[in-house]
Amino acid sequence: MGLEAETASGNIPEAVLAAPRRKLVLGLGNPGPEYSATRHNVGFRVVEELAGRRGVELGGLECNAVTGSGENLLLALPQTYMNRSGLALRCLLERSSFGPDDVLVVYDDVALPLGRLRLRVRGGPGGHRGMESVIENLRTEEVARLRCGIAAADTADLDLVRFVLEAFGPDEEEAVAAMVGQAAEACEAWLDLGPAVAMNRYNG
Repeated sequence: MGLEAETASGNIPEAVLAAPRRKLVLGLGNPGPEYSATRHNVGFRVVEELAGRRGVELGGLECNAVTGSGENLLLALPQTYMNRSGLALRCLLERSSFGPDDVLVVYDDVALPLGRLRLRVRGGPGGHRGMESVIENLRTEEVARLRCGIAAADTADLDLVRFVLEAFGPDEEEAVAAMVGQAAEACEAWLDLGPAVAMNRYNG
């Protein structure tokens, strides 16, 4: 009996009905070793940490993004440079069954103190060029995002463009490593428990 016949008779196996939807976690950053340690590449670091936790090998190349697949999961790091990140994401969605509500975008936020996380299921770009590209290419603000704080104690007089492209200082690395680990945990909560639980646990 085919699936259509089973559907008509109400005999679809419970495992089929209960199968979780596949999700995509996309980290934002800039490609190349010269950017790997910069504040602007925190999104890449979080997704790399998540890959390690989930046993996913990041080595494929699809839609101009480094990708890796796990159980009901695709991880991606666009290689398009930050302000064109949405092009890679749109391509991944067009070539798969993902919808915008299946996506979590992870990126740095200079408006949040170093170490602070903020998970939201919708909203504007907040001045972040990578998220601007995502919203522009998907034509919706209904995209979950995990913002990772990178701000120093006082950013009022800083050149923010230069600041985000600088490496973290040695005195910051312990806090950064802790944030990356916690952000990966927040991604896992979003994947396994849903956005409401993840926001309740990790916002604040």
